[in-house]
Amino acid sequence: MAGILFTRGVEAIDWHAHFTMLAQAIERLCRPGETVLSAFAGEQSDFIRFNAGKVRQSGQVEQGRLTLRLVHGARQAYSTFDLGGDAQADASDVSDALAALRESLLDAPDDPHVLFDTRSWTHSTRRSGRLPEPQALVELVARAALGLDFVGFYAGGTLARGFASTTGSRGWYEVENFNFSWSLYQPNGRAIKTSYAGEAWDDAVFADKVREAAARLPVLLRAPRVLTPGGYRAWLAPAALAELVESAAWNGFSARAQASSTSPLYKLNTGAAAFDARVSLAESLELGIAPAFNDDGYLRASVPLIDAGRSVGQLTSARSAREYGLEPNGAQPQEMPTTLAMAGGDLAQADVLARLGTGLYIGNLWYVNFSDRMNCRLTGMTRFATFWVEDGEIVAPVDAMRFDDNLYGLLGERLEALGAQPELLLSDSTWGQRASGGMQLPGALVKSFELVL
Repeated sequence: MAGILFTRGVEAIDWHAHFTMLAQAIERLCRPGETVLSAFAGEQSDFIRFNAGKVRQSGQVEQGRLTLRLVHGARQAYSTFDLGGDAQADASDVSDALAALRESLLDAPDDPHVLFDTRSWTHSTRRSGRLPEPQALVELVARAALGLDFVGFYAGGTLARGFASTTGSRGWYEVENFNFSWSLYQPNGRAIKTSYAGEAWDDAVFADKVREAAARLPVLLRAPRVLTPGGYRAWLAPAALAELVESAAWNGFSARAQASSTSPLYKLNTGAAAFDARVSLAESLELGIAPAFNDDGYLRASVPLIDAGRSVGQLTSARSAREYGLEPNGAQPQEMPTTLAMAGGDLAQADVLARLGTGLYIGNLWYVNFSDRMNCRLTGMTRFATFWVEDGEIVAPVDAMRFDDNLYGLLGERLEALGAQPELLLSDSTWGQRASGGMQLPGALVKSFELVL
């Protein structure tokens, strides 16, 4: 796969070659006693926003950004700036940034937790995807959404991440992927939300997903089932389970949070609580949806976090390793999972409604937060596509309700089954740039899910 080609007038820029050139320039500018760690983030992305099945807004973002980290002894400083793709101009900006960083180090205090990998390594990942052409996608949506109130957002293209160190390390990650989420609305304001993400776009898969959601639209016109507070048998679709797991994982697996006893999974980490033996979670680099290196210069590998319901690992960044006397394992500074994967179970998707019998089918959750962090108790709202099911048939929508429940119960003694096919949910964050990473999770059938109002 060739490097990303960003069009600049009639000129094409290969960002991999450009980053390599800058890394070599930085090595020449580096002075004795200094170490410079360089991190690159770039993308070439198409964004299309739909409303009523028609294009509301479209555009393309092409950008490259460089972060320089200058370390001298126990002092360090950072600088982040955009790259224009012109070799001379960007090399000049790098030189100016390093000069400014040296000035800032003159009166900077020592950082007692400075740590980075001084080894030399080379790692490269490049994958071409199969993405829809923007015009073809617009025409496909117009056909698939004919007669539907289709509201959606598509983001797709090439993502690149790079790392270089004056100790000799070089890392490059470049993939093509897409993430498309949409909702089908009824005039009463109720909606069904669906998403499709990956690296290999298939028109038929997209059309099937739209048809499947549209087939449930008539149910949204029925009178909603009014439920009183209490526990209800429920199927949590992968997108709904993801909201719960992501909240718990925010710093649940963090070595820093575990060492300071602030992790929401504190009881799991100490062995005072456990999940069902069928629950296994890992930071899985095998998914290939995030770079296998971090900005501290460490190569990353998969990290088992929960095995057979019990805590077996944590995410340890360089700073936490230095502070608490641990070994870093490639975790990002925030010590959050970037490629979290949960093992599937034995419940086929086609059998979900029959196995649920009577209860709630929950497609999405919203506004999830902690109501009792140390007991991993979460609260939030049901969202789109929450239905009441009777005898294996969807019979009525359920208006948004607040839930308040304990993850130890949901994935513990009240877990009845896990979906057989985990779903890949790529990160849909576009804050500043399209994010890499995501999760791969199954759905979960639970004996009771607590609604409070």
